[in-house]
Amino acid sequence: MSLPNRSTCLAALAAAPLALAAFLAVPAEAQPAAFGGQKILIHGNYCGPGNNAPLPPIDALDAACARHDACTPAGGLPSQACNLRLQRDAALVARDPRQPQDLRALAGLVAASATLIPTEPGPQRLPASVSTETMPGAYAPNLSRSAPSAPSADVPDEEPGDAE
Repeated sequence: MSLPNRSTCLAALAAAPLALAAFLAVPAEAQPAAFGGQKILIHGNYCGPGNNAPLPPIDALDAACARHDACTPAGGLPSQACNLRLQRDAALVARDPRQPQDLRALAGLVAASATLIPTEPGPQRLPASVSTETMPGAYAPNLSRSAPSAPSADVPDEEPGDAE
């Protein structure tokens, strides 16, 4: 059995976002899990149409997908806010160097595709039971960077002797 060469792997990686985007852009009626049909999970217990509740998420990306499922009404479509939160959470996982590379790649795919998931029409708000804050004990990488410091007031802008 021969292993795929580099160009085959790159072609598959390039096609993956398009395939997932096409799958996620299908109208809600064609997503059987939303209406009691078969689950089509792409990762863990929660990523994809349907889920394996009450099983726990297997990792940080699966936890992001579980939060997305929690703010999606049973048998309905998620709000735009739910999809944007999934995009943000998956992007955090994709940028987290502590996560395995394959998980980071899949999280990047989920983040890039989250806004393609169909939503309920009209203005939407998160249900009161869904918090946008990180829950205690939940996965939350610290990826914040400190802002560059402003020049201090006691440092002159010119070198001595540069004055005209």
